[in-house]
Amino acid sequence: MNKNATQWYASWFDTPYYHILYKDRDHEEAQMFMDNLTNYLNLPEDGKILDLACGKGRHSVYLNSLGYNVTGVDLSENSIAYAKQFENESLHFEMHDMCKPYNKKFDAVFNLFTSFGYFDDEIDNLKTIKAIQADLNETGFGVIDFMNSDFVISNLVPEDTKTVEGIDFKLKRYVKDGYLFKDISFKNEEGDFNFHERVKTFTLKDFEVLFEKAGVHLLDVFGDYKLRKFDKNTSERLIMIFK
Repeated sequence: MNKNATQWYASWFDTPYYHILYKDRDHEEAQMFMDNLTNYLNLPEDGKILDLACGKGRHSVYLNSLGYNVTGVDLSENSIAYAKQFENESLHFEMHDMCKPYNKKFDAVFNLFTSFGYFDDEIDNLKTIKAIQADLNETGFGVIDFMNSDFVISNLVPEDTKTVEGIDFKLKRYVKDGYLFKDISFKNEEGDFNFHERVKTFTLKDFEVLFEKAGVHLLDVFGDYKLRKFDKNTSERLIMIFK
């Protein structure tokens, strides 16, 4: 049985294997980032936040525990179905295409953990930034937390194997045509599986071009979850605050 993803982000993200592979993500680090980010932005105590491409909702749930009214949206039906168990009066999850405005106004729109640059049609990247702009109220902030492509490429590990829950995930990474690819292959009792991830290797300059086209203003750039100054050679993240 061979599973080849055509619209990869729609199919791969919706499989249980995606969540198995990445189950050991650092929740303490994610919470520290949310603490630092919300303190920096000085959001209202009961402020409204849109978590764009929220996955299973780990950031949304924590932001809600801090007192914010949070809406998490994602294209993955399975991820949203999982996240809905955490819903309450001030925490909601819904399937939504982030290229399109959500048509509500928020104090902040967060796009976290390199959940950008996946699209087959590059115009969708610009549409996403315009959609974020449309969903911000007059004083709202947009935040994109992206990989620092320069750092990632210079420190790329071409091949390795990661074993999780008895599954040997064979990972191959390479850069081609302006994209960073990760080929993921594994087998279990259900058969052989092959997926890939692909993300545009956007740099800060690339984002600045998109922001200008979208008519948004870049306010600050940070290089890690402690919100230290961005350095294109040494920073692991590219965190951009805009209005």
